[in-house]
Amino acid sequence: MNSEADEIASLVLKQFDRLPAKRKPPVRDNGTHEWVPLSGIVARGTNGKATCLALATGMKCLPASRLSLANGVAVHDWHAEILAIRAFNQFILEECRNIALHGRASNFLRLRTEEELAAADKSAFHGQPFSWKDGITLHMYCSEAPCGDASMELTMAAQDDASPWDIPAPQPASVSGSAGSGSGSEPPALLGRGYFSQLGVVRRKPARGDAPPTLSKSCSDKLALKQCTSLLSSLTSLLVCPDGVYLRTLVLPESQHSEAGCRRSFSADEGRGGRMHPVAGKQWSGGYAFRPFEVQTTRREFSYSRRSVAARADKTAASNLAVAWARNGLEESLIGGVLQGRKQFDLRGATPVSRRKMWSLATEVAALVGMSCVAIQSLLRSSTYKSVKEGELLSARRQVKSEARARALAGAWRLSKPPEYI
Repeated sequence: MNSEADEIASLVLKQFDRLPAKRKPPVRDNGTHEWVPLSGIVARGTNGKATCLALATGMKCLPASRLSLANGVAVHDWHAEILAIRAFNQFILEECRNIALHGRASNFLRLRTEEELAAADKSAFHGQPFSWKDGITLHMYCSEAPCGDASMELTMAAQDDASPWDIPAPQPASVSGSAGSGSGSEPPALLGRGYFSQLGVVRRKPARGDAPPTLSKSCSDKLALKQCTSLLSSLTSLLVCPDGVYLRTLVLPESQHSEAGCRRSFSADEGRGGRMHPVAGKQWSGGYAFRPFEVQTTRREFSYSRRSVAARADKTAASNLAVAWARNGLEESLIGGVLQGRKQFDLRGATPVSRRKMWSLATEVAALVGMSCVAIQSLLRSSTYKSVKEGELLSARRQVKSEARARALAGAWRLSKPPEYI
C-alpha cells in the first residue's frame, strides 16, 4: 500500500463525497443501483500540501454518426478520465482569467516575465503568457482501469471465454468511415474488448460490441499521448506553456491494476514491452517532452464503483449520468454530453467544459492579457476550430502528436476524426 497513492485517492474520493446527491448515481425505481467510474486530478505544492483541482464521473461518448451535429455544444467523450482533464483545463483558463482581470495571485499559475518570453524558443510558438508554477506536481486517480490497452488483461480475465477473437479483414475507408488516405484498405479499428490477441495497439471506444461505433480513442491511448502533449488542451496550450503540466503519478485501485497492461500501455521500457520506447527521452520545441508518469496503487475503493455497488445490491447498471467539478466553482451534471435537462445539441446545453464555452473563455483571456496575445486574439476571433488546430500557433503541438502517434501509438490513429471534429 502506497501512502502517497492513498492520499491522492482519498482527496478525490472525499471531494466527490461532498457533492450533493443529485450529482451521484441514483437507485432506480425498480431497485437497480447505478455505478460509474470516477477520475480526479490532484496538485501537490512545494510545501507538500495536496489539493484536488478537478474531478469527473462518466463512461460514455458520442457516436460517430452524431459528431457532425455536436457543433461545439456536446462533449464528444465523457469517460471520467477525459472529462476530468477537460474540467482541469477549464480550471486553468479560469485561473488565467482571474490573474489577467483582477490581478489575483494563483497558487498554480503565473504570468511569464518579459525576459522569459524574449528567451522563448522562436522556432516554434512558445510565447504563451502564462506558465505553470515550478515545483507543483500533478497526479491522477482513476477508480477503474483506463479502457483500452491498459485494461486488456483485466477484460480478458472477466470473460467466460478468454480465447482471442479473430481479427476482421481490412475494410475500405469509405465503409469504415475513417478519415484516412482513402486509397486501398485501412487497418481495422479495434474496439475496447475485441481481438485479445492484439496487445499494445490503439483501440477505439466503446468497449461494448453492441454499442454504436465511435471515433474516440481509448482512455489508455489518450493518457499515453498526454505523456507527450501535457494535460493541456489545444486551446489552453495557446495561453499556457505546457512545460510542467504533465502527470507525475497515475493512481489505480489494486483490483484495477494490471502491471503488465500498464507497463505495456504507458511505459518506455522497451525490454519489457513498453510501447512508448520510441519516444523515450524525446524533447520537442515549444516546451514539449516525453514525461512518463508512474502508476501506483491504492486499496481505497470508490463507493460507486462497479465492485462497491455490486457488493451491496443484487441489481446493478451503468449510469448515464456524468459530473464535472473543478475547484473554481464548476459543478455540472451531463447526460449525452450536454447539461442535464437540455436537448442534446441545443446551444443552451453547452457545459462550461464544452468546446464552445472553452473557446469563449480562451478568447476573453487573450483579450484581457492584451498586446502579448494579439496573434492569439486574432486567431480565436476569426478562425474555425479546424483552422486553429491546423494553424501555425499549434504547429509544435501538432508535431508532437504526429510523431508520438507514428512512432509509439501506430494503428487506428490513422482512422482518426476529421480535424473539424477533434
